[in-house]
Amino acid sequence: MSKLRSAIIGCGKMAQVHAQALKKIEETELVAVQSRSEEKAAVTADRFGVKAYSNIAEMIQREQVHVVVICTPHPCHREGAVIAMQQGAHVLTEKPLAVSLADCDAMMEAATKYNRQLGMVSQRRFYPACSRIKQAIDDGKLGTPMLGTVVMYGWRDEKYYNSDPWRGSWDKEGGGVLVNQAPHQLDLLQWYMGSEMEELYGVWQNINHPYIEVEDTAVAVVRFKNGAVANIVVSNAQKPGIYGKVHIHGSNGASAGVQTDGGAMFLPGRSTVLEPPLNDIWTIPGEEQQLQTFHDADRAEFNAVDPVEYYVRQQNRDFIRAVAENREPLVTAKEGRKTVELFTALYRSSKERQAVRWPL
Repeated sequence: MSKLRSAIIGCGKMAQVHAQALKKIEETELVAVQSRSEEKAAVTADRFGVKAYSNIAEMIQREQVHVVVICTPHPCHREGAVIAMQQGAHVLTEKPLAVSLADCDAMMEAATKYNRQLGMVSQRRFYPACSRIKQAIDDGKLGTPMLGTVVMYGWRDEKYYNSDPWRGSWDKEGGGVLVNQAPHQLDLLQWYMGSEMEELYGVWQNINHPYIEVEDTAVAVVRFKNGAVANIVVSNAQKPGIYGKVHIHGSNGASAGVQTDGGAMFLPGRSTVLEPPLNDIWTIPGEEQQLQTFHDADRAEFNAVDPVEYYVRQQNRDFIRAVAENREPLVTAKEGRKTVELFTALYRSSKERQAVRWPL
């Protein structure tokens, strides 16, 4: 197929990762970057040998852009996505899809109106240890997923929150750990469980970050329409960071799990992924002894690549191929909306001090 022309909206830390990834994908040519800050756009453009713009519509029109990746602060996703689709570009947006369900719906309506693809970045789905669980579920090896758990114990310090002016506030970031760090694990949870959500009770707290407005910790219980349940515990309040895990337990008694993140959590522009994602539970009958084989293969892949850029590249390539092949990407806007549903329900439940039911 002919190369699709790609561009990036927003020139922050994750934009640099996406630019590195797009430059390595044969099916696309990175041609431009855009930022409201002309200085940031110029620096990023010079680094990657592309054009710099401050206006989204102008960039897409002049450069004949087919695909854009949105890397702006979360509350800005809607504006950039809608403008891009109006101008004829397909849109892949960094997680979360948006910070409100109204924004999600406006973006999805624009995708339908302009016949554009709209997807969300959740690159942990491309980790072998994560996709292995989904394949086992699809193959019926766990029966029906009936109990899911998400535990993420991480840490973010004051320097992190001061690294960008939008971090740590409700209006500029849209939330805390639920909106910024936990969407990866929340996405995996709903992907694995496979049933529509029905009810959630949750609370959030700020345990040890008095210099930010938003939550650093949140806890929830979720009930699904098929009777399955899940527990969520996510936090940025554990120094220096312990792990992030998603575990799924099936109706036949079999379990599968993954440690998606270990030790100090990855900070864009400041650190790399330190530990490989590994399956830490695997009790599927007849496969209990395969964990070491899984570990050996996954460690070998992890050590052979730059894990930050590599899995972002896999997702970008999937989206670009989806556009070229006129098919849905692995992570659709509909899937991305489910993560926003989860944290919206938790914020609402904590405020109202009662369970929240779907539809939201």
